[in-house]
Amino acid sequence: MADGDEPEKKRRRIEELALKMAVDGGAEVQGDWQGRWDHVRKFLERPGPFTHPDFEPSTSSLQFLLDSCKILVIGAGGLGCELLKDLALSGFRQIHVIDMDTIDVSNLNRQFLFRTKDVGRPKAEVAADFINSRVPGCCCVPHYKKIQDLDEAFYRQFHIIVCGLDSVVARRWVNGMLMSMLIYEDGVLDPSSIIPLIDGGTEGFKGNARVIFPGMTACIDCTLELYPPQINFPMCTIASMPRLPEHCVEYARMLLWPREKPFGEGVALDGDDPEHIQWVFQRSLERAAEFSITGVTYRLTQGVVKRIIPAVASTNAVIAATCATEVFKIASSAYVPLNNYLVFNDVDALYTYTFEAERKENCSACSQIPQDLSFPPSARLQDVLDHLTESAALQMKSPAVTATMDGKNRTLYLQTVASIEERTRPNLSKTLKELGLSDGQELAVADVTTPQTLLFKLRFTS
Repeated sequence: MADGDEPEKKRRRIEELALKMAVDGGAEVQGDWQGRWDHVRKFLERPGPFTHPDFEPSTSSLQFLLDSCKILVIGAGGLGCELLKDLALSGFRQIHVIDMDTIDVSNLNRQFLFRTKDVGRPKAEVAADFINSRVPGCCCVPHYKKIQDLDEAFYRQFHIIVCGLDSVVARRWVNGMLMSMLIYEDGVLDPSSIIPLIDGGTEGFKGNARVIFPGMTACIDCTLELYPPQINFPMCTIASMPRLPEHCVEYARMLLWPREKPFGEGVALDGDDPEHIQWVFQRSLERAAEFSITGVTYRLTQGVVKRIIPAVASTNAVIAATCATEVFKIASSAYVPLNNYLVFNDVDALYTYTFEAERKENCSACSQIPQDLSFPPSARLQDVLDHLTESAALQMKSPAVTATMDGKNRTLYLQTVASIEERTRPNLSKTLKELGLSDGQELAVADVTTPQTLLFKLRFTS
């Protein structure tokens, strides 16, 4: 086997061990030292004033956690490291972790599963190795991939999914995947198709945690307005009078990238692609030198492009502990889970608040009814795309629009494939009437924010 096959071989070996544990879990538990899980038994094997009204204490709940319950952690960064540690020490032994990033020196101050010798290695693999070595009996399986590289069958195997992400787009994609897996029979949701999603997020000294039961409670897209708006700099400052290193990065991102097309026609800037970030970094340095501006670094460049907000270790620890507690509640059915959104803030003092985020009847992700798009027949296709990207309730990134006309699917605009983008670009300046669209026309929209194709109904206004 070639050296490049070693990570895959190692991953398969870990999966084999996890399977063996599932089949022969009793033997593994017997090998535990006396009293190892007493802290968990106190919650599962006796009643209490805060337990779920329907909870019946038993020893089988602990066995389920140790032997059978499969948890997926998405993200092995600041939140992910805390989550993996908390879950493993709470008795969860079958844990998978996905992360597409490698370890950077800047991660070491808060992502405590990593060491200096690990710089450059995949986060998922190092984190899994650390957990497996420090928590006996735990089989943490790494996936050094993008979440989009794994299919529905992969996600369907888990009992609970936990997100520790720094990207709204990635959160929405996971949300969309879980929505697409729901099964409805005569319009009634099949409860067995629901996989609970627990999402945590931090921004400096602020954080939040939420519990989502897809198809039943508010989903990620139901509450898009809660996410903070992006910081935008005036275009005139970026183009003519830069004063900050961020201005130089935005100049390279917003003006030079579309003008020079460094990686080909129609290739969008990917904040997770090191070659793309390196190109923006070099152009930003040139711009900074021209105006005698200091402070442009690779890390700053990536932070501006990806809209990264500095992380704080203590906030990560609090939010991860909250998320792990909610996993424990749902997996054991011992306590009533969070309903359904918790806000945490320790900027000036300690403040927490919980509230119930409500489902949107016309949510584009979880509603079964196509959302209306209201435009006059004289509106251009560009106006529709602007609405899809700028609307606070949609916030799409690069929507592709198709329509069924005369029994055939017609692509009206697709940005991500250069040849199709060039062919469909003239449609952007055409009116909806010129494109042959009619009132009540269904538009199918695909976007990077979801694995689903979303349906909208075009409504003509006077």
